[in-house]
Amino acid sequence: MAKRYFLALIGIALLTALSCADDAAQPARPKALYLTHSAGFKHDVLPLSEQVLKEIAARSDIDVTATQDCSMVSREGLKPYDAVVFYTTGELPMSDEQKAALIDFVKSGKGFVGIHSATDTFYNWAEYGEMIGGYFDGHPWHQEVAIRVEDPRHPATRHLGASFKIADEIYQFKNFSRERVRVLMSLDPGSVDLTKPGVRRADKDFALAWQRDFGRGRVFYTALGHRPEVWRDERYQRHLVEGLRWAMGL
Repeated sequence: MAKRYFLALIGIALLTALSCADDAAQPARPKALYLTHSAGFKHDVLPLSEQVLKEIAARSDIDVTATQDCSMVSREGLKPYDAVVFYTTGELPMSDEQKAALIDFVKSGKGFVGIHSATDTFYNWAEYGEMIGGYFDGHPWHQEVAIRVEDPRHPATRHLGASFKIADEIYQFKNFSRERVRVLMSLDPGSVDLTKPGVRRADKDFALAWQRDFGRGRVFYTALGHRPEVWRDERYQRHLVEGLRWAMGL
């Protein structure tokens, strides 16, 4: 009887050890920090964006932590994460030390994703503008437009075909150069009125999504994402999550 009891204990111990070994063998899920702090204009869509990004990321086995707390962007605060996502505006309340932590985080091999008004952020911090690739310079159009896919092989755009139509707030950019980024999609200028007041780009070049390397890290930006309908659009959801996966090196 005692022998059977002893053997049973050994069996339980072995099963427990094997279970722990299996758990240890499971790789940790990638993690992204989603910052939605608004120091300028606050978009109504932000709560929906947090919900949607968490859901679509979870389907790709990515954990997203959403916050408006800029203090999480620090050397210690960023340690658990593989990417940072900004849907922000204005001069965020971040110290020089925090800014350096963000730049070093990306340059070390991590990812940065900017959504819509992330380019309407940190105008007074040149290195941020260099990292993200340009700054917001107005939104002349808020309508259905045609968008040309310039890179049909990129994970964030390969599902969109040669072109597609979508209704959203459409940005133009300053301090932007194709020499510094790889444009993934752009506005078809034939689908809008270029004589509208506020149209500033004489070259008619209205990039709407791009990627770039930054140090050893990767940066992905999409200008879309103003309207709730866009966040509910499966095409946009795939565009965004694949951009995040690319930035994370997945």
